[in-house]
Amino acid sequence: MPKDWFEWHDLYNTEPKLQQRLQIVREYISYSLNASPLGKIRVVSVCAGDGRDLLGTLANHLRAKDVYARLVELNPNLVERGQATIASLGLAKQIEYINGDATISSNYVGAVPADIVIVCGVFGNLANEVELNRLLGNLSFLSKQGAFVIWTRGHSNGIPYSKTVRKFLRESRFEEVNFQLTATGDMGVGIHRYIGENVAAPKEEHLFVFSGIPSQAR
Repeated sequence: MPKDWFEWHDLYNTEPKLQQRLQIVREYISYSLNASPLGKIRVVSVCAGDGRDLLGTLANHLRAKDVYARLVELNPNLVERGQATIASLGLAKQIEYINGDATISSNYVGAVPADIVIVCGVFGNLANEVELNRLLGNLSFLSKQGAFVIWTRGHSNGIPYSKTVRKFLRESRFEEVNFQLTATGDMGVGIHRYIGENVAAPKEEHLFVFSGIPSQAR
């Protein structure tokens, strides 16, 4: 079992469900880029890992030069690997990594509200539905009106947790664009569009509490 998040990301090399999830996430990022108006596209990624979802999409996307992104990740080894990928793509002037706590709102100041918000691998690492609602309530701080939000949620013990996420998103003024399960049937990936009003400041400094550990990630 992985001991830290850097080691956990290596599971993408062997785990079909993670590979399938990544493929769908990249499809949704590509869709969001294509659907964005001409000009600058602001992207933020919460708990970004090594950025392989966004960076893997930009490697072959016609609108890569329009993207100005901020990726927030606490693990320094993942940040280092992501920065190396950014440099190899020639996007160092457009994409920045914050090696810091993705739960703190100040790490997003200057990069939000964004056109695309990526919250993949986050919802399954929240303690309960109260904490999920708290994060969803704060997504309006990260998202401009009309922004695309791309998210994931694993299923376990026969419980389709993604249904709860879709319900809460709808109640938080996020309109569903698409949703897919991986072929393994235990990973849900959704894309929603924010139809609410822009919010200048978050409800609180801490947007959520990330309580997961690598060996139990869902």
